[in-house]
Amino acid sequence: MAGATKLRRFLRREEGQALPEFALILPVIILILFGVLEFGKMFNYWLDEGHLANTGARYAVVDSLPGGATLQQYIRSQAETSQLRSGAHVCISFPSGTHAVGDPVKVDVTYNTGVPVVRSISNGIFGGAIPATIKIAGSSTMRLEAVPTHYSAGDGGTGAC
Repeated sequence: MAGATKLRRFLRREEGQALPEFALILPVIILILFGVLEFGKMFNYWLDEGHLANTGARYAVVDSLPGGATLQQYIRSQAETSQLRSGAHVCISFPSGTHAVGDPVKVDVTYNTGVPVVRSISNGIFGGAIPATIKIAGSSTMRLEAVPTHYSAGDGGTGAC
């Protein structure tokens, strides 16, 4: 009988219980951590794109072309991160269809970014609920103060957005 009591006491011990609980919660903690980091990165891209669009619209309304390249290339070159400098799409358009003084000019900056760590973790847990890429965009519209002669509408190459 003494052996059975010792066995029951041994089976009811709780030393080491924290390890399996930690192993169960660790993937969720990692998913949250990387989710916060990637959300912060995307939020920074969004803020930077809004700033780039505002800067581009300011140059566009006064018909200024700094740096000797196209206005779209200059706007891209002012990005804070190398990802935006190489992958952002800058589009200048005239929403009213004309480009006289007082007409609006619109500058859109977009970037397609992925969330690779969160996507790969969540695909294993939730079965692919997160898209492969997310489009982040910044936009600014201002009124022309001078007729544009140093830049044209479009994306700086094809003329289409």
